[in-house]
Amino acid sequence: MIDRRRFLGIAAGAGAGLAVTPELLRALELSGATPELLRSLQQQGGKLMQRAIPSSGEMLPVISFAPRSVGGTAMSSQPVDVATIKAVLKTFLDNGGKVVDVLHGGAAGEQSARTAADELGSQDKFFWTTTLTGPPNTDPAAVRASLEQKLANFKVNKVDLVMVGSLSGVSTNLAALREMKKEGRVRYIGVHHLAFPPGASMPPFGELETAMRNEQVDFVATDYSVGDRRAEETILPLALEKKIAFMAYFPFDRGRIFKRIGTTPLPAVAAEFDAKTWAQFCIKYVLSHPAVVVAREGTTNPAHMLDNIGGGIGRLPNETMRKRMAEFVDSLPPAPPGPLRELELSAAVLDRYVGEYTTPAGAVFTFRRDGTTLFMKPPGTNPEVPLTARSEIRFGTPQSRVVEFHVDGQGKVTGALMEQGPQPLKLVRK
Repeated sequence: MIDRRRFLGIAAGAGAGLAVTPELLRALELSGATPELLRSLQQQGGKLMQRAIPSSGEMLPVISFAPRSVGGTAMSSQPVDVATIKAVLKTFLDNGGKVVDVLHGGAAGEQSARTAADELGSQDKFFWTTTLTGPPNTDPAAVRASLEQKLANFKVNKVDLVMVGSLSGVSTNLAALREMKKEGRVRYIGVHHLAFPPGASMPPFGELETAMRNEQVDFVATDYSVGDRRAEETILPLALEKKIAFMAYFPFDRGRIFKRIGTTPLPAVAAEFDAKTWAQFCIKYVLSHPAVVVAREGTTNPAHMLDNIGGGIGRLPNETMRKRMAEFVDSLPPAPPGPLRELELSAAVLDRYVGEYTTPAGAVFTFRRDGTTLFMKPPGTNPEVPLTARSEIRFGTPQSRVVEFHVDGQGKVTGALMEQGPQPLKLVRK
């Protein structure tokens, strides 16, 4: 199967209008870019497009950067190499990028991105996002303290965008953040959600739609790609109606799109909207929806960053082309079976969750670690099941349910939420 590096090397002309410095040139050569690609990068013109945040009119470049671990997972407890992040951030900034979204970089990714930006002397040139996690009904004072501690750690007076999880006490968290927004400590607030897989017992976007209808927010974010178009049914139209900026997560369908593509050539329709690679094909589909303000990309490779930026340059597909793109992708074989974005977390991270948790009715769930796997034992005679890590705090069960642990500002695990029927089941740590 051909991987993304090979796609990039084959596709001369990827990423129009990109600044290729001598340092980046060396990085691109090491990453496998061909001489034809390098010449093309230096010769072509064009600028990264921008979109307005509906609540303010502020313009943002449409491609964001998300730090990832060197091991390639989207959210890992392993240390992130600052030099690697620094090279990608410089490429990103030199080519018109601005939005840095740290949600799936974990604490290590966020810290490394801030450190890398400091070393570049460019921290104030980026639009920074961060996230809050915590149990439902969190004390507003605890929300404030958690964010204040984060601002102190990064030695900044404010953060551009704070996103809260759709299962993490949305109303309470947002109320506290609105007060901080009035004080100038937060510029924008929003709600994010990692979509549940098709066939899960819960609606794919959980409580995100409810939050969009009932809360005043500037941003929402969730999965959206040409391979997973479920957001087009309700979430994207609602974002337009409510004038909420939409940030698209996983425009490559959590990596599944490249597995489905295999050695399939780029379709001829791609030339009609200036897509030179499959990555740009996918990104341009996402950006062609009018609700999308930013498409979020995670990489540790400067060449891939350039390829992603190329998806935000030039023409976008119209509605007829979008239908052809969707039909083409639907005709591809399904991705090989396997868990969504399975991660390998360290024993130290998994050990945080080990112990007993009780439901409001007094039933006890027990979590234990064996090697690099976390196991959950439900109450009664129900069998123990292994959990698949999807992030540092989110795990999937064999039944496609999701368990999301809650961590307070001091790093203590206080409880969890688990899909269980029409409403999430609250678990409190004993």
